[in-house]
Amino acid sequence: MDPVGLQLGNKNLWSCLVRLLTKDPEWLNAKMKFFLPNMDLDSRNETLDPEQRVILQLNKLHVQGSATWQSFIHCVCMQLEVPLDLEVLLLSTFGSDDGFTSQLGAEEKSQPESQLHHGLKRPHQSCGSSPRRKQCRTQLELAKKYLQLLRTSAQQRYRSRIPGSGQPHAFHQVYVPPILRRATASLDTPEGAMMGDLKVEDGTDVSISDLFNTRVNKGPRVTVLLGKAGMGKTTLAHRLCQKWAEGHLDCFQALFLFEFRQLNLITRFLTLSQLLFDLYLSPESDHDAVFQYLEKNADQVLLIFDGLDEALQPRGPDSPGPVLTLFSRLCHGTLLPGCRVMATSRPGKLPACLPAEAAMVHMLGFDGPRVEEYVNHFFSAQPSREGALVELQTNGRLRSLCAVPALCQVACLCLHHLLPDHAPGQSVALLPTMTQLYVQMVRALSPPGRLPTTSLLDLGEVALRGLETGKVIFYAEDIAPPLIAFGATHSLLTSFCVRTGPGHQETGYAFTHLSLQEFLAALHLMASPKVNKDTLTQYVTLHSRWVQRTKARLGLSDHLPTFLAGLASCTCRPFLSHLAQGSEDCVGAKQAAVVQVLKKLATRKLTGPKVVQLCHCVDETQEPELASLTAQSLPYQLPFHNFQLTCTDLATLTNILEHREAPIHLDFDGCPLEPHCPEALVGCRQIENLSFKSRKCGDAFAEALSRSLPTMGRLQMLGLAGSKITARGISHLVKALPLCPQLEEVSFRDNQLSDQVVLNIVEVLPHLPRLRKLDLSSNSICVSTLLCLARVAVTCPTVKMLQAREADLIFLLSPPTETTAELQRSPDLQESDSQRKGAQSRSLTLRLQKCQLQVHDAEALIALLQEGPQLEEVDLSGNQLEDEGCRLMAEAASQLRIARKLDLSDNGLSVTGVHCVLRAVSACWTLAELHISLQHKTVVFMFAQGPEEQEGPQERAAFLDSLMLQMPSELPLSSRRMRLTHCGLQAKHLEQLCEALGGSCHLGHLHLDFSGNALGDEGAARLAQLLPGLGALQSLNLSENGLSLDAVLGLARCFSTLQWLFHLDISFESQHILLRGDKTGRDIWATGSLPDFPAGAEFLGFRQRCIPRSLCLSECPLEPPSLTRLCATLKDCPGPLELQLSCVFLSDQSLETLLDCLPQLPQLSLLQLSQTGLSPKSPFLLANTLSLCPRVKKVDLRSLHHATLHFRSNEEQEGVCCGRFTGCSLSQEHVESLCWLLSKCKDLSQVDLGSEQSFRIHFSREDQAGKTLRLSECSFRPEHVSRLATGLSQSLQLTELTLTQCCLGQKQLAILLSLMGRPAGLFNLRVQEPWADRAGVLSLLEVCAQASGSVTEISISETQQQLCVQLEFPRQEENPEAVALRLAHCDLGTHHSLLVGQLIETCARLQQLSLSQVNLCEDDDASSLLLQSLLLSLSELKTFRLTSSCVSTEGLAHLASGLGHCHHLEELDLSNNQFDEEGTKALMRALEGKWMLKRLDLSHLLLSSSTLALLTHGLSHMTCLQSLRLNRNSIGDVGCCHLSEALRAATSLEELDLSHNRIGDAGVQHLATVLPGLPELRKIDLSVNSISPAGGVQLAESLVLCRRLEELMLGCNALGDPTALGLAQELPQHLRVLHLPFSHLGPGGALSLAQALDGSPSLEEISLAENNLAGGVLRFCKELPLLRQIDLVSCKIDNQTAKLLTSSFTSCPALEVILLSWNLLGDEAAAELAQVLPQMGRLKRVDLEKNQITALGAWLLAEGLAQGSSIQVIRLWNNPIPCDVAQRLKSQEPRLDFAFFDNQPQAPWGT
Repeated sequence: MDPVGLQLGNKNLWSCLVRLLTKDPEWLNAKMKFFLPNMDLDSRNETLDPEQRVILQLNKLHVQGSATWQSFIHCVCMQLEVPLDLEVLLLSTFGSDDGFTSQLGAEEKSQPESQLHHGLKRPHQSCGSSPRRKQCRTQLELAKKYLQLLRTSAQQRYRSRIPGSGQPHAFHQVYVPPILRRATASLDTPEGAMMGDLKVEDGTDVSISDLFNTRVNKGPRVTVLLGKAGMGKTTLAHRLCQKWAEGHLDCFQALFLFEFRQLNLITRFLTLSQLLFDLYLSPESDHDAVFQYLEKNADQVLLIFDGLDEALQPRGPDSPGPVLTLFSRLCHGTLLPGCRVMATSRPGKLPACLPAEAAMVHMLGFDGPRVEEYVNHFFSAQPSREGALVELQTNGRLRSLCAVPALCQVACLCLHHLLPDHAPGQSVALLPTMTQLYVQMVRALSPPGRLPTTSLLDLGEVALRGLETGKVIFYAEDIAPPLIAFGATHSLLTSFCVRTGPGHQETGYAFTHLSLQEFLAALHLMASPKVNKDTLTQYVTLHSRWVQRTKARLGLSDHLPTFLAGLASCTCRPFLSHLAQGSEDCVGAKQAAVVQVLKKLATRKLTGPKVVQLCHCVDETQEPELASLTAQSLPYQLPFHNFQLTCTDLATLTNILEHREAPIHLDFDGCPLEPHCPEALVGCRQIENLSFKSRKCGDAFAEALSRSLPTMGRLQMLGLAGSKITARGISHLVKALPLCPQLEEVSFRDNQLSDQVVLNIVEVLPHLPRLRKLDLSSNSICVSTLLCLARVAVTCPTVKMLQAREADLIFLLSPPTETTAELQRSPDLQESDSQRKGAQSRSLTLRLQKCQLQVHDAEALIALLQEGPQLEEVDLSGNQLEDEGCRLMAEAASQLRIARKLDLSDNGLSVTGVHCVLRAVSACWTLAELHISLQHKTVVFMFAQGPEEQEGPQERAAFLDSLMLQMPSELPLSSRRMRLTHCGLQAKHLEQLCEALGGSCHLGHLHLDFSGNALGDEGAARLAQLLPGLGALQSLNLSENGLSLDAVLGLARCFSTLQWLFHLDISFESQHILLRGDKTGRDIWATGSLPDFPAGAEFLGFRQRCIPRSLCLSECPLEPPSLTRLCATLKDCPGPLELQLSCVFLSDQSLETLLDCLPQLPQLSLLQLSQTGLSPKSPFLLANTLSLCPRVKKVDLRSLHHATLHFRSNEEQEGVCCGRFTGCSLSQEHVESLCWLLSKCKDLSQVDLGSEQSFRIHFSREDQAGKTLRLSECSFRPEHVSRLATGLSQSLQLTELTLTQCCLGQKQLAILLSLMGRPAGLFNLRVQEPWADRAGVLSLLEVCAQASGSVTEISISETQQQLCVQLEFPRQEENPEAVALRLAHCDLGTHHSLLVGQLIETCARLQQLSLSQVNLCEDDDASSLLLQSLLLSLSELKTFRLTSSCVSTEGLAHLASGLGHCHHLEELDLSNNQFDEEGTKALMRALEGKWMLKRLDLSHLLLSSSTLALLTHGLSHMTCLQSLRLNRNSIGDVGCCHLSEALRAATSLEELDLSHNRIGDAGVQHLATVLPGLPELRKIDLSVNSISPAGGVQLAESLVLCRRLEELMLGCNALGDPTALGLAQELPQHLRVLHLPFSHLGPGGALSLAQALDGSPSLEEISLAENNLAGGVLRFCKELPLLRQIDLVSCKIDNQTAKLLTSSFTSCPALEVILLSWNLLGDEAAAELAQVLPQMGRLKRVDLEKNQITALGAWLLAEGLAQGSSIQVIRLWNNPIPCDVAQRLKSQEPRLDFAFFDNQPQAPWGT
């Protein structure tokens, strides 16, 4: 028995164990590799007999310690067929700590070295303690021996592995290299350093042997292999070691492989020799000699570092750890210079220590052929191989999962397990998701029929603990021995030797893959009872794959949320319930919690990476409802920018989008994509826009994309930019594009395509019937190719624009409107139809800018374009055509049928070429504008279409759009404009230019612009001679030509030589000189270029009258000689003439000279001096003109900077004149002198001398008596009151005095009233002071009591701070006995007896007492008592008003008592009060006996049934009642019936207001029976009630009998057309006002009313607002002489309807207000309205708010206002007019109001 058996003390048990293991030596060898990964199996052991070899292996296992030995015993019992009794003995004896003897370890250590294992790996010694060298060994021999030791060690490490029980032989041997793609750039940019280079070239696949190209010494010596988890990075690293051990990588003598997950455990700093010899493999002797050899041959040394993304940086990114420091120095060549370094990493933030020139290689997993190759190798010659291949080929989801090599291995293992027991197709059905793959893998690795639930959950707990702590390496103390055995048995754990220093090594364990660790952790979370659902949901999160600068290391739980989502699937519930040992409810609750979290995440706004991860999670759940929610919640535009995406990612996204109904836009910008990624999008019909932008996209990518495109049925936009696609890839796409007839936009920007490739692409244009845009920009092409593209644009019937400018190259197409059936026809038929339609209506825009075109290219282009369709625009700017080329294009312009623009700017045109161009276009009748500026290199031709080409609304809309861009300050394009600006033209060029322009003058109205040239005085004189030969110009601009003052003034002579000249605007200093005709911008209508505007053709008719000519001269020194010469020049000018002068200062001498010359200018109608400084003497000079010049009718001097003189025409008769001298700072002496001068004018009617204090005098004829004095803010002091009273007493004709805020106190007012004496007659005093609202009624009445005259009227308004008193002089004293008798009726206290006595005496003749907005409650009803006493004594009171006031119930009782004695009362107004019911009843009782009452207003009083009864009782006796207003009294139907009965006695009633009273059909029908009995009724208001058509018809029948009715208001009732028809049958003859707004009228009712009202002689106002009058708007054929206002707001009136309405306005000469807001009026309606505005002399306001009037319509209205209309404002708020355009129009015509609030300007003074 061996020593171990003796130590174990159980001979039989040991022997049984040895015999058992001897039967399966391969299994024992596999376990030896698992538990002793660093132990080399000595080949000399093979010479031993099997039993001795087993004993030796058991010895090695036993000395490792109790944990390793116990785990091994558990594996024996689990995996081998052990008899039950032997299993019990093994577990009880060897499977626990009690059965393990520690003596064996001591004995093992005491054995001599010769008895130990003499393997290749010897105990490690520190490099610092090398033994002495033996003299017989040279350095080379030592190195060779060490290198051989390295290779032999690697050979044994990668010796063929033995398959486990029941597994295929190839399970541990299969290796298929994944796709490797080398990047084009290194890490020399921050983005490259962060992302590991984003620029991967397609088509540059590299093999393993190509990773290290030793032929080029200058190549990068550091290689970084990037790949996502599961791509096989670690496998590739070990594969390289294996290949090297087998002698394939012969370029390297030494290869070292390190894993960062082990190196992270080292905390001390290392030298390189310690890293190589202490932590990898130590030489047998002389470490220094071996290391020196490695340094000398460093170029033959390869160091591989696996898992760079796991490199820890404990001191932060700026202070790397010890191993990372070594790695950095190796990469930068400071250690072992010349060696090769390779690192593997997941994409993410890589350490900054990587050199910029490092080569980046991306590992992209498996494509289809590689998956098949892997499956073939995996199953080798097994019969299930064909079945596995068929399953993968028929299932796209599983095939996409197999793109990840790790998942491909799992899938093969699952298929190997499932295929024998399942029918074809059923196996794959069990593997729909990644989670199901791992579930089936666990089942496959478990014993048949047994699922080790406890062990799985415990191992999952270890996995979760590792993920939470960032731990991927575990030791024996971290995992219980049974779990280690379980993991080893089921291939869930791997083991390896962990070295942290010399002599420090132990066995480490890790899960076979990180994703497996995550899956087991997810199993634990879902099935373990230790985890509740709240804790579970904390792990369901989405991690962004975008790199964060602060995140030094990638997370270890990237797939954990995905596995949790997969386990939440219903199909996993039985599996989880079994693991949870039957706790199905708990599992279901956890699954529901996970799904609920995913639902919340699905509705959030997520970044691209999180969207991808969410799709993975949702796809794993296999929940259609959740997938639909996620798909519908995705945004319409879904961007994915700058992160790597795999084919699996896109396949998952496609699966989710299958549940979406709406289209989606996918944008992949800067995302590294595998070449076969587009195949994942096959059949995704939800994609509407698809764009890729990445240099990684190449020919293979394009080929895969071409296979996917035809399957995307809704794809409209395809973008492929910034790629590496060549002709081969494009050829595939060109073949695929015709199979996508729904495409509308295709972009191939920035793809470096060649000329032929571009031509191949455009060949597909005729085959894409819906294509609207093709973008080929940033693909360099030559000029010949560009001309070929131009030919394509000309011949292809759908192309509407070709734009080429430097790098830009874009085709815009206009596909014909075709049905789906037409699109499904053959391409030939489609093409012929398109050509036929295109020949009829196509218009092409051609822009070839900065394309280096020359003269011969222009000739070719002209020949090409002459055969093509009509051209909208041709832009050849920035080329090299020069004079000849420009001439050729100009000559061809008329033949090319260019509709809008020809641009030849920046083509080297000279002055000589300008003449040639002008001659060339002289016969082109479509030319509208030519702008040439040699200084700015501008040559632009603008064309106008002929009338025959403007057909249809689209053409007219385009024309209006072009016109909208031009405001009145500019000129419309319909007139011909020749702008030759900044061309250096001189006088010598003019004759030749005018000769060339001669042909253009006869083709239309010409506008010439010679601004910015060098004509000078000579040129101006010469041009004045040549102008008559050019015919009737519209304008001539001579600005900035260096003209002198003499030359400028000489231009005024043109008024007499040029009949077309009407306006001459000159700004001398700024050299702005413009000669304009009258039809500036208005000839557009005469030319017929807007045929759909009939009003436009008639617009000129309003201008065919005598238009004043105007000369505006500003910024010019106006000295007497200059003014004399100017007036002499203007002497022969035809009139009328307006002269506007402006200068810094005009001296008195110059002003006198100017005024003296006025008689010489009989045609002068206006003289204006604006922004001109005048002296203080100027008011006298100007005032003197009123008497010296009889033609002056108005002098307006608003300030010493603005003066205007208006003159009568020779035909006008002499009349009154007026003068205004404000803001002139006139002193008292100046005023006296000025008045003396004005007194010479006999016809003076009005003088205004106000400045800061207004002082305005109106004169009247002698027979017009009565004068008014208004004093405002005069600051009277007490001593002024007596003087004011004296002045008033002496002003015999003064009848009214108004004092506004004159600092007149209550006491001073009383004094003024007491001192003022007047002759016989009435005098009105109105006082407005701030104290009036605080004084109270009592105090104000006390003031009135002091009046010296008899008070006949008192009006008090506290809110308006106003007191009005009417006095009658002389005061008539009453008989003292009568006074005493009246006082006896008053119940007075001693306190008010004196005041009441004064009031009774002063107010004995009081006829009107008005109290508005007063408070009678604040003095304890003293005011009410006083009013009661006063009312009792007023025998002549006829009017009492108490409105909007506050009165208590007791106060109302007092007032009612007083009113009860006012038997002569004729008017009672108690409206707008809020009295209580008792107070209201008291007032109603006071109405009894008021049989003389004529007007009663109780509006807004709340009338209850009892109160209404009192009212109706009083009304029944008021036979003289003429006006009854009861609006807003809540009367209702019942009240209306009682009220109607009471009104039968009011036969004198003229006005009845019952609006806002909720009266329905019952009430109005009763009222209708009463109305015919009211013969004097003139006004009735029943607005805002509840009257329906039934009541309306009966009311209409009754109103017909009211022959004197003048005002009818029935608005805001649902009357309908029947009521309108009833009213129209016979409207009252004297009807003045008809209001029917919001009455539910239709076109029929409106038309009937219009016919009935037509020609009505009395109608003044009509309102039909807020009714549907579309198609039936009012039209009056007969005259309505008195109509002042028409309200048609919000009536749905459109342009067509407005024509009839507008034509009716001319039949209304008295019309003042037109309200047409909130309708559908556009520019055509504005044109019609502008036509009639000048004919409406009394019109003041037009409201066009909220319509569809554009800038053109507003301009037309401004033109209509310019014809002399009296309109004060046109409201245009909320029309589609740009703000800047509105401001420009407002500045030119202030009466146009675009603001929200009504800023109506006041009428001008003097009108």
